Formats: sequence, structure tokens, C-alpha cells
Amino acid sequence: MRFILYFFLVSSLFINAQNNYPQDYFGSPLEVPLILSGNFGELRSNHFHSGLDIKTQQREGLKVLTCADGFVSRIKLAHFGYGKALYITHPNGYTTVYGHLQKFSPEIEAYIKKQQYEKESYEIELFPSAETLPVTKGSLVAYSGNTGGSGGPHLHFEIRDKDERPMNPMLFGIDIKDNSKPTVSSIYAYALDENASVNKSNSKQKLRLIPLKSGDYTTESIEAFGNIGFGIVTNDRQDLAANSNGVYNIQTFLNGNQNFEVDFSMFSFDESSCINQFIDYEHYIHNRQRIQKLFKINNPLSILKSTLNDGILTVKDSTSSVYKIRVSDFKNNASVVTIHIKGKQPSISNPKVEKTTPYYITANQSTNLKSGNVSVDFYPNTFYEDFYINFDVNNDTLTLHQDVMPTRKNFTISYDISNYKDVDKDKLFIARLVGSKKYPVYSFTKREGHILTTSSKTLGTYALATDTVKPTIAALNFKNGQWLSNFRFLKVKINDAHSGISNYRATVNGKWILMEYEYKTKTLTYDFNDDMVTDTKNDFKLIVTDSVGNSTTFESSFYRK
Repeated sequence: MRFILYFFLVSSLFINAQNNYPQDYFGSPLEVPLILSGNFGELRSNHFHSGLDIKTQQREGLKVLTCADGFVSRIKLAHFGYGKALYITHPNGYTTVYGHLQKFSPEIEAYIKKQQYEKESYEIELFPSAETLPVTKGSLVAYSGNTGGSGGPHLHFEIRDKDERPMNPMLFGIDIKDNSKPTVSSIYAYALDENASVNKSNSKQKLRLIPLKSGDYTTESIEAFGNIGFGIVTNDRQDLAANSNGVYNIQTFLNGNQNFEVDFSMFSFDESSCINQFIDYEHYIHNRQRIQKLFKINNPLSILKSTLNDGILTVKDSTSSVYKIRVSDFKNNASVVTIHIKGKQPSISNPKVEKTTPYYITANQSTNLKSGNVSVDFYPNTFYEDFYINFDVNNDTLTLHQDVMPTRKNFTISYDISNYKDVDKDKLFIARLVGSKKYPVYSFTKREGHILTTSSKTLGTYALATDTVKPTIAALNFKNGQWLSNFRFLKVKINDAHSGISNYRATVNGKWILMEYEYKTKTLTYDFNDDMVTDTKNDFKLIVTDSVGNSTTFESSFYRK
């Protein structure tokens, strides 16, 4: 009864807390029913999702409406990330964000194009004054698209507070239909030190999950001793959508007392990468499954609300305990997992042995590792915890542990290339070797004299690689000497198989023209509606350069009237 009453109290506080935000201030950003392909706080690679991904009926070009009065305070166009993105600041101090856009409203589009042509750059970031582009609630500001790092047409929508922290838009009355409980697919138990055990082992244990008719779950009873913790694999599914999304809240209880909470209401971008310490990162790398750890060790994440001992359970011999996990979505549909724990100090037959190496990382100190022509610099608090690291250099190949330890910030890898011929130095870059075939992937490389450096947050294997192959350029919808009077677009495909495209520059009759790059299709597109082509005979020139400076020039003529 005590546990039920506590749940009732928690639920009441939960609902009342949501009402602290204005409920009728923000309208819908789209004219179609709001169905999500991704929700706020959802677990993504190296970050938490900072908004709602709203489905656009598998197409582009839906009208995007501003959710409240305000002004366009920021515009950013990038090849990656949010692609074409618009930021609107509102009188109540919040900012709404609209990402992966196809294009903007005519007034905003004209403002952007003017700046792009002045700066001769497609990628641009602008901060208009409050008087430049005012907007009213419900007015057209853009059209939905698939630009940037989008995996398909949708609108990425955010609400941020005055400190630029993303908040769950559903807190503000953005309504998504959801009548289903979250689903729990796996439960894991962890022995958190060498003196602890779960089921006579101090290795991670997957527990047998038993669904109940009520929609809740239980597991097999476990025997445990010492400091232990639990992890969960869970997701939620909203109405009208077949895809699974993240949950809103996770609470844990030991013998009726709350001891931990994960609250996906708000976070800051600075802490988002700490997701890799929140999940079992090594398990994710090997299994592509994200276990959310329901205990806190060396993690500054603000979404983790420690009520008792950071969620860590200290189990004593000859005790009996009941541990419960309550997982809920935003509509407070909830699933509960019950785990019975018997305290028993075992004799561990196969204790986990820590692998040692000659190199040890103390997380709060700087560390330099050097061998031959390779040097690696770790700065204080690059890692969350101390550990023995694998470090080996064989010719120009660096083995730097495995990608199983999450990082908090970048470290630096340096190569001394003074033993290379001068003619070869310009074509060298540092690559991370990925996959079973150790395919070289370009890591952004700087050169100062005979030193190459790269910055990374990923352990693994690195090597020097050479790129002597120029980018390729091919016309897609025109031929040399062709009349293009009835064409709306000029399209070219560009590619670089090794270090990747670094930049490009296109001109017609010697004047710079704006060509939009879509990296997913490797396509450059010029819109003749820009009215930069006014002559009958036109000479088109495109120069594409890769990341080590190999360059290709493409020239063609076309006619237009």
C-alpha cells in the first residue's frame, strides 16, 4: 500500500510540474497531424535528441508555421547537422527551432540569398536584428525538407529556454497522442566492484524478463552481494506511428523508497555527449543496443536525479529486498518492473580480472603517450574513469585501445612526417581505420611544418593515409553547348573517394553563383531563378578541392534566353 500511495504522489507531482509551462502559447508548426519519428531526449549516437522529429507524410514541401509571435533571430545553412535551420525568438524568452528545411518563405529566402552572394558562400550563419524579420503566430516561415543530417523528410522542432537549453516541447502543450505503456525489452544487473556479485558472478548479468498480464514485468529472483546496479533497455510507441521512440521518465525504488530518477525534460548541449557514460557504452559498441544505466558513476548529466546513493544498491548478506523500476511516457502511461533480491555472499568461481597494460590513464590528469613518430595527448577529464589503455605503434599504424571507453572531450594525435619526401607530405592525412577491413576514414588533419595533428573523441586504430586522387565532377542534366532556356536547375555530381570534399566554387562568366550541396546524393544544384545568368552564351566553371588539396576543374558552355 505504501508503494502504491507513493506512486500516486509521484504521479500527481509529475502532472502538476508540467503545468508550470505556458500551455496555450505555442501553436503547431505544421498543418498536418503531429506524428513523431523521434521524440525529445531519445537516445542517439553521441547525443540526446534535442527536439521532436515530426513526420511530414514522407514528402517535402509542407508549410512550416511559426508557433508564436516573435522575430527570426538566427539562420544557419550547413551541409550537415540541421541543414537549413531557422531560429525564432519569442517575447516570453523562449526560442523555437525549425530544422532540415527545404527552403524559406520568400521574404526570408531573399534575405538569405543576398547575404550568400555577398559572402560567396552557401554555408552561412546570420543573426538578424529584432526589426529585420518579425513574424506572427501561424505565419509561413519555411517549407519542410530533408537537408543536413536528416535520414528522410521530416521537421525537426525544438523549444529552447533563454539559456539555449532544449526543453521537451510537449511540456508546452504540443500534443502527441499516446495511449500505450512503454515497452521493456531487457534488464541487466551489474556488480560494481571486485567485492560485489550478482548470481555468484561479478560480471554483468542479463536477467530473464517475465511479462505479466497487467502489462508490467517481473524478473527471475537474483542473489546479490555488495554494491550493485541495474540497467534497462526500454522504448515507447506513440499512437499512429509504427516506430519506437524514447521514454520520458524512469524512477527506481528500493523497498518502497525512491533511489534514482532519469528525467527527460531538459538538458544542455554541453552535457549531451555524456550519454555515452549514461549508457553501457562497451555493450552498445559490440551489440548496438543501448542499456540505460540506472545508477550514476562520474556522470555530470543533469537529467540524472540521484535520490539515494546515486542509484547504487548496497546488498548485505542474509537480506531480502524488492527493487522496482517505473518507466513512463509523457502521458504518464507507465510500466513497472519488479526484481526480488536475496542478499547472499558467495564464493565467486570465475572472478572478473582487470586487464593491465604498461599504460594507465588517471582521468583527472593529463597523459602523454609517445612511440616512434606518434604522440597522443590526453587532457584532464578526457575520460570519466581511470583505466589501463592499450597503446602500440607499428610503422605508421597507431593502436589506441578499442572504442569501448566513452570520452568527455577531445584528445590529440600527432604524427611526425619529417621522414617523408617533401613531394609526398602534402598528400598525407590521419585516418581512423574502421570496420573489419580497417577502411581509412579521413579525420580532420592540420599540418604545421612536419607535424600532422588530428583531434578525436574516439579510441581505436589510426594510421597515416595518402590521397593523390583528384575529385570527380560530372554534369547530371546538361551537355556542353546545350540550350537550357526551359531548365529551372543546373545539376552536377561531385565525389571524392578518399579524403572527402573540402570546398567547391562555381562561376558563370566569371561571376560566383550559389550552388547548393546535398552530400547524401553528392549533388550540386544551381537555381536559375537566382537571375545571375543573363547572357545568351554562358561559360560555366566549377572547381572542387578535396581535404588534402587535390583539385579538379570542370568547364562547360550553355545557352539560355
